[in-house]
Amino acid sequence: MTGEDRPLRAVALGGGHGLQASLAALRRITSDVTAVVTVADDGGSSGRLRRELRLLPPGDLRKALAALADDGEQGQLWSQVFQHRFGGSGALAGHAVGNLLLAGLLEVLQDPVEVLDHACALLGVRGRVLPMSTRPLDMIGDVVGLDSDPEAVRTIRGQVALASTPGRVKQVRLHANGDGPPTACPQAVEAVTGADLVLLGPGSWFTSVLPHLLVPELHEALVTTAARRFVVLNLIPQPGETAGFSPEQHLDVLSQHAPRLKVDAVLADADSVPTPDRLRSAASDLGAWTLLDKIAAPAVPGRHDPQALAASLRAALERRTDQWR
Repeated sequence: MTGEDRPLRAVALGGGHGLQASLAALRRITSDVTAVVTVADDGGSSGRLRRELRLLPPGDLRKALAALADDGEQGQLWSQVFQHRFGGSGALAGHAVGNLLLAGLLEVLQDPVEVLDHACALLGVRGRVLPMSTRPLDMIGDVVGLDSDPEAVRTIRGQVALASTPGRVKQVRLHANGDGPPTACPQAVEAVTGADLVLLGPGSWFTSVLPHLLVPELHEALVTTAARRFVVLNLIPQPGETAGFSPEQHLDVLSQHAPRLKVDAVLADADSVPTPDRLRSAASDLGAWTLLDKIAAPAVPGRHDPQALAASLRAALERRTDQWR
């Protein structure tokens, strides 16, 4: 609870499995959790629906809804249904039920925020799920290491292409359907501005975490919010996207894309940081204190344990203001 005797207002930004881990941890701390979800996916079921229907890609939104679904029988049933994928080889093969339901709601209601609020009610979500933009976004990245000249820069378009490139991603940017800068979802900006805690990461660094900093209004909200800003680092580098990256390199890239961003705490798994002093130095450059803890899921390599991550978040939140630096 906060000093005003209300639940902590927490906002997690990201996409995919990383955002699911953040949400699963945060819901153990507070009932007031808002997910701000990337909308640049162009692969799989989401990519097919995006291309065929010209809608927001629903996959990451679906995963966030499932992560925040009520623990009761009804909420868990709908969560399971949302996550269920059709098999076989027909037109529905590979589609998640939740993707199709969200696509149908989007065609009927048009307003993505209204759609997600209805979906939250269906799953018993006490928090909220919001898109970072109400329009589908396109990712563009500068990649090196794809030519005989190792420093030659090639432009790669598309989230899936960037996430799986054998080269090294140097920088990413976003366009709204290829014709200009993206515009933030106003409710997402309001959520960040009014939060007590904002969480960036874990997740695919270039394609799930950094995109939120590439939407101008959302970037400004993240820079100016009075909330505590925590960064949760990945457990292992992601093949293709961040292959060979050290933990501190993730922070360096974050700083390059958002030089004005200051962070209060960096949380990392103690066993995933080979040189803690280097990480502490990189975190200090962002204004942050570093917490090294056991937050990896013991039975699932590369995944965070929600209960352990929640405990680390509580420890960081309980740290007195005068101890942050």
